[in-house]
Amino acid sequence: MYPYDYYRVNNWSHVLNLLQQSLYAEEMVCAMSSELFHIPETEDLEGNIAMHSHLVPASYHRVTAVGSARRLKNGEERQTVIETMVACIINAETQDIKVREGLDTMVENASPEYKSLINVIITWQEQTELNLNQAKEALQSMGVLAE
Repeated sequence: MYPYDYYRVNNWSHVLNLLQQSLYAEEMVCAMSSELFHIPETEDLEGNIAMHSHLVPASYHRVTAVGSARRLKNGEERQTVIETMVACIINAETQDIKVREGLDTMVENASPEYKSLINVIITWQEQTELNLNQAKEALQSMGVLAE
């Protein structure tokens, strides 16, 4: 690990921005997939409950990673803040795998008129995963996270 000064020189703003973008996309996944519970034709859509059982912890880990990155950007220096952020990024990635499986089940079981909506949710999920991976790569380039 590099000393903390190395991180400050490389600025946490970029990591924070990527994590915020990931969280924004996650907000869209949450809002759109939760809406399906309130539409009579999709309220019992196979895969949605299972997907949400992983979406909730994935969201929690993204929120925590963003908060940790914000703390670092604002000048906190404890290694434990960095470790929390890294652990949450990895935990969110793990949950994303099951979220994606649930979305795949949902699109397979949706009636034709709702497939396009679920495909939009899948696109937002792809975006949240992409931004999270970009944050991870930025941390790797800073020497914070092993490749």
